Amino acid sequence: MDGIAARAGVAKQTLYNHFPSKDDLFSESAGLISDAIVVSLDGQTGDVRATLLRFGTTFRQRVHGAEGLAMFRTLMAEAARFPALAQAYFAKGPEQTAARLAEFLGRAMANGQLRQDDPRFAAEMLLGMLNNIDHFRRISGNHELPESQENARTGQIIDCFLRAYAATH
Repeated sequence: MDGIAARAGVAKQTLYNHFPSKDDLFSESAGLISDAIVVSLDGQTGDVRATLLRFGTTFRQRVHGAEGLAMFRTLMAEAARFPALAQAYFAKGPEQTAARLAEFLGRAMANGQLRQDDPRFAAEMLLGMLNNIDHFRRISGNHELPESQENARTGQIIDCFLRAYAATH
C-alpha cells in the first residue's frame, strides 16, 4: 500500500479510507479493468463479428497493456502469500469478463447468429485465444506487436472463433 500511495501522491491513510485492505483495492482495480473490457458487449445485438472485434481489441489492449501486465505481475508475486487477493482478482476480473461474454454469446446463439453450444465454454475458449502466447511474450519483456499487426492478429482470432461457432442455416 505504501508504493501505491506514493505513486498516487496521497497518504496511505487516504487509501485505507477508500479501501480497507489491499485485497479490496486489488479487487476494485480488477473490476475496473473488466468493466472497461465488457462495456463493448452491453446492449449489442447486431453484427456479432464487429462486436467481438471491439471486445477482442479492448481485451488485448487492457490485459496486455502496461496496467494489465503490472496487475498480473503483482498477482503472481502475491498470490501464494495472499490467496484472498488472488480470489478477489479472479472474481472481479476474469470471472466477471467470462460471465458477461458468455451472456453475449448466449444471446447470439439464441438469435441464430452463432451455432448452439455452451456459451460459457465458448466464452472461455475465446478468452484463451485472445490471451494466448502474446501475454507471456509481454510478461517476459519480449516484443509488442505494432498496432497494425496487433489489429490483424485480433481479427484473425475473432475470425477463427467465428468459423468454429458458425451458425448452420
